[in-house]
Amino acid sequence: MEKRADLRSLLQYLPLVAQSSSLVWPPSVIQELQIMSRGPNESMVTSGEVLALHITNMRTSLSLNASDLAHNQLQGYAIFFDKKISREESTKFFGEVLPVLSGLLLRLPSMLETHYQKADSVLDGITSGLRLLGPQEAGIVFLSQELIAALLACSFFCLFPEVNRRSKHLQKINFDKLFSFPSMSHCTKEENKIRCLIHYYERICRCMPTGFVSFERKVLPLEYNPHCVSYPKADYWAKSRTPLCSVEIHTSGAIEDQRGEALEVDFADEYFGGLTLSYDTLQEEIRFVINPELIAGMFFLPRMDANEAIEIVGVERFSRYTGYGPSFQYAGDYTDKKELDTFRRRKTRVIAIDAMPNPGSTQYKPDALLREANKAFSGYLHQCKYQIDSDSNYTRPEAS
Repeated sequence: MEKRADLRSLLQYLPLVAQSSSLVWPPSVIQELQIMSRGPNESMVTSGEVLALHITNMRTSLSLNASDLAHNQLQGYAIFFDKKISREESTKFFGEVLPVLSGLLLRLPSMLETHYQKADSVLDGITSGLRLLGPQEAGIVFLSQELIAALLACSFFCLFPEVNRRSKHLQKINFDKLFSFPSMSHCTKEENKIRCLIHYYERICRCMPTGFVSFERKVLPLEYNPHCVSYPKADYWAKSRTPLCSVEIHTSGAIEDQRGEALEVDFADEYFGGLTLSYDTLQEEIRFVINPELIAGMFFLPRMDANEAIEIVGVERFSRYTGYGPSFQYAGDYTDKKELDTFRRRKTRVIAIDAMPNPGSTQYKPDALLREANKAFSGYLHQCKYQIDSDSNYTRPEAS
């Protein structure tokens, strides 16, 4: 299995070890996970403080550098589970959720093996396996919701290696910085982001979803390419006589609450996910914690260039919320009733397109206008090679 180019591109970022054509956990990590999977009566993990010790043990077994963790991270687990939430909530997490998450991680190697065995048959002739989808590399990745859950369990336990992620323009994917807040009294919005994620874990541990999610990197080639739409020049837009589509304006409601099948824009940071795993709760960060499966894309999708967008199809929403920014609060469970397509993805299409940060008056200059128009175009365009007809039983090239 390690001969696969897709797996090789990510191997250094996984916490697993390649051994005899298989991926495995080190024996000491298996022992830790097995103990926690048996529940608190045997593991004695009944507090955030003890959980932090087990996380430290597993990271040591994986030879992960303690300096890669955010300051106060381990203290943050103790404060959140022992002080920020009720004893009833904490007991439920350690008794019902943590054992299932531990068991899920024990199965991560076999889940990845199954994923790669099936990856070449999902889309006829198109690679869809989990891999690093770098800048200017158009492509699509299909992941089961169960595999995403296992990857996000890895993030919770902070088991992903951080080595070389920054040099590849990849976001941090462990939850250490998110948990480093609680010693500061003013960080209620980060506490509520964690509450959304804990609720996600509660839901998937109670009933694991069986659908799929696709992540597509969409690229408008800068040079002319006769086989697909290239990056338009200013002259193209100036001379275009193509009429705009009809526009509807709604004075209330949120993007994620729209009832149709419209594209749902994630006003993204150039780094997919923005500050979701640190200190912000604006549009992108809120979307990522109420639809936590989006966070999985931060593992393998580096920074977007000006001619790129990212399209995610199939993420499930798990949480309600109120507020925005400093007033953001977790507001309970949400049942996602979106229908599934023939690939068992929810009919939710999220388009990540990043605007220029704080452009001021420069946003009205021709180069800036062209950049923003083409950024939106790259997100909205149905790329012919990778577009999937979700209402049929086959894939079909489609362009518009």
